[in-house]
Amino acid sequence: MIPARYAHFVFSLILSGIMSFLVSGVATYRATGLVENFPALWAASWLSSWMFAYPSVLLVAPLARRVTNILVRQPAAQ
Repeated sequence: MIPARYAHFVFSLILSGIMSFLVSGVATYRATGLVENFPALWAASWLSSWMFAYPSVLLVAPLARRVTNILVRQPAAQ
């Protein structure tokens, strides 16, 4: 198992992988339609976009957490 101190990196890897997979699929479909080599085009697009998505998530996640904490009401202490 991976030590808990690396959870942020593992979460970011999984999140960026899933999000870049979905977004690159939509973008590839919109650009090419369902052509014969669509899966190969999608895979190439996904892998190249994941290279940018992972570091981006690592850099942006702390800012997103801070903004979320500002926008979301915290439960009252009991």
